Amino acid sequence: MTDKKGPQFPLHIDRNHLPEPEWEFPNARIGMYAVNSTPDFPPVKQAREGAPNILLVLLDDVGFGWPSVSGGLVRMPTAERMHKAGLLYNQFHTTALCSPTRAAMLCGRNHHSVAAGVIQEIATGYPGYCGIIPKSCATFAEMLKQAGYTSAWFGKNHNVPDNLTSAAGPFDNWPTYQGFDYFYGFIGGETDQFYPSLVRNTTPVEPPRRPDEGYQLTRDLADETIAWIRQQRAIAPDRPYLAYFSAGAAHAPHQPPLDWRGKNKGRFDMGWDQYREQVHKRQLDMGIIPKGTGLTPRPEQIPSWDSQPPDHQKLFTVQAENYADFLEHADYEVGRVVDAIDAMGDLDNTLVIYIIGDNGSSAEGSLVGTPNELMNLNGREPTMADSMSAADRWGMPGTSPHYAVGWAWAGDTPFQWTKQVASHFGGTRNTMIVSWPKVIKDKGALRSQFHHCIDLMPTLMEVAGIAEAKEVNGYIQRPIEGTSFAYTFDKANAQTPSARTRQYFEMFGNRAMYADGWVAACRHGRLPWELHAEGGFDDDVWELYHIEKDFSQAVNLAAKEPKRLRALQDLFLTEAAKYNVFPLDDSFAERLDVTLRPSYFFGRDEVVFYPGMTRLPEGSGPKLIGVPFRMTVPVEIPDGGAEGVLFALGGDAAGFSLFLWDGRPRFHYNFFGLKRFDAVAPDKLAAGKHVITLDFTPEADTPGCPADAVLGIDGKAMAAVHLDEQVPQRCGTECMDVGMDCISPVCADYEKKGLFPFTGTIESVTIAFGKHKPPTGWDRLKLATAMD
Repeated sequence: MTDKKGPQFPLHIDRNHLPEPEWEFPNARIGMYAVNSTPDFPPVKQAREGAPNILLVLLDDVGFGWPSVSGGLVRMPTAERMHKAGLLYNQFHTTALCSPTRAAMLCGRNHHSVAAGVIQEIATGYPGYCGIIPKSCATFAEMLKQAGYTSAWFGKNHNVPDNLTSAAGPFDNWPTYQGFDYFYGFIGGETDQFYPSLVRNTTPVEPPRRPDEGYQLTRDLADETIAWIRQQRAIAPDRPYLAYFSAGAAHAPHQPPLDWRGKNKGRFDMGWDQYREQVHKRQLDMGIIPKGTGLTPRPEQIPSWDSQPPDHQKLFTVQAENYADFLEHADYEVGRVVDAIDAMGDLDNTLVIYIIGDNGSSAEGSLVGTPNELMNLNGREPTMADSMSAADRWGMPGTSPHYAVGWAWAGDTPFQWTKQVASHFGGTRNTMIVSWPKVIKDKGALRSQFHHCIDLMPTLMEVAGIAEAKEVNGYIQRPIEGTSFAYTFDKANAQTPSARTRQYFEMFGNRAMYADGWVAACRHGRLPWELHAEGGFDDDVWELYHIEKDFSQAVNLAAKEPKRLRALQDLFLTEAAKYNVFPLDDSFAERLDVTLRPSYFFGRDEVVFYPGMTRLPEGSGPKLIGVPFRMTVPVEIPDGGAEGVLFALGGDAAGFSLFLWDGRPRFHYNFFGLKRFDAVAPDKLAAGKHVITLDFTPEADTPGCPADAVLGIDGKAMAAVHLDEQVPQRCGTECMDVGMDCISPVCADYEKKGLFPFTGTIESVTIAFGKHKPPTGWDRLKLATAMD
């Protein structure tokens, strides 16, 4: 996997076919009776002698210019501690987007090679984009398992196909079917930090505590990681482990724990322009970037800090403070895991790989930031008034905030652009720290070899002593496309040229080609904060950078070196054809529609759910956004009345809920927390059997168009509400529930009631799709609603 000379790791497994053949009891002697027989137990798999434990840490949406360890102003003492004990890599690259980076890292192949050209929620039916990791690309966990390791994954998994996340499975794309022995975390691109959509192995579970009891997801993940490591060491102390700590931080929603808020107050008053200047100087002074590295200018599409009025600046500083609180807390929790390993005496022979970001800083929060980034992902741009309305609650439960684009650009200092922009290092260059005290002696040093996230798997295989297999679990394996960077662990190789000499990049049509110290780059069309593409590929302009002399891509040499540029463009086409990059597609929000992917529900005119059906993810459920339907719920009310949720979709970020409140049926529609619509029946339901109906009718087929909702009781219309706009595509990262509202509450009125289970009896919930004749009395209600 690499021909560079570095530390020597003896080969432990050199098999073409994994797993090993079944044990045939070669030394057993079997007689008529046990007294004249000799047993021969299959041996327990053992790792090579001295094989290290592995702690792999991956943070989310953290640009190169945020962490203090690489010159940023966000204090990350754990990262600094790991650097002092090991190495910092300043030319480590990702794919510019989360699930593509994660899939590529897991499998050691390029993201299009493992069908992860985009995130799971917008997967399309092409080899490089369908979101299903091929069986021919086994994960590093599968390989380590064959070498005697145990492994667990904690936190974010964004590599299960969006349409295959329900209790019906299939589960072969889930962590515990891809080599990991244990999983605790969430499935998807993000989740609420206070009300996460948690899964243990393949079973949805509720968080152990509520936010007012101190709960926050990163804290929970650290607790679980520590407990698992301690358990492994207590039971099998000689068996090495892989702990993959994949925090949701610092992806939106930016939600630090309630007791961690305010630690950065006043630290970002300088604004994003001066932030970049200060960090650039720190990076030069620290030697993180080479002398003479230029600070790339602010794009014209991003406003200057000084152009903003004081009240807007005040909001923007709150956004940065809140983000810094969130990221600093994540580093603290990583530190708790490291401390636990140290307390067991294992840190010396633990390979810690701390990757600070799966892409550059996210610019998906709009030019003004957003109190609800799921609204942005739906293609609905927030106004300044929308953001200002949540200034006092920014980062608190009930908000799903994301900072303004200016801070994303600042967090990628000294580079151009941000997350999604795979053409420039602002989208693809992330800080990586490697610590292994037993082996790495060049402590506190810098490594500048050009490497990529696909290089992680071959590195882990090399240190574990595993040769590349030709067949795993019956599937012929595609060649590993990564190149081990283990050679860089040796001090003698500090200045050795990179083992990686070329690498393509592509995301949403943004593309680049690196080869032998040069990069051809093309930023295409749509900006990261714009969710609808305009124009085509014919207007694209390519740039050329000599990054051996121009670390930050500051000097465009395209006009001076047209032949070199052309050669790199041609090389990109070759690589793109080889690795399933085509067809290029620059659309985003349009692809969020769940009907674009296969489903168990599509084509059914009617769906019937029963009590106990909870935690059905929206991406794997029937489409209930923007379509006409009638929901029918037969219930029985006990003596004394009833309350609670009959059916809910979504949560505090967006969604709707049908429930009994103070005994009266009520329909509540939450439009991203910015608007709320209610239809409430005038009277309590008497004891006995009733049929509650909800007729939902959009005015058109246009996403986000107005709609009417009519609440009926026993065949009579009892309440109605007109929605002047709907959620355009989907409610976010939560689920559908019958009989309760799991995770976060759709309606804030019942927030303190927990899951708010229905206290009567639900027979079923039937959803019939298409327009229906409203219940008797709808005309009267329609007139009254119009007058209101």
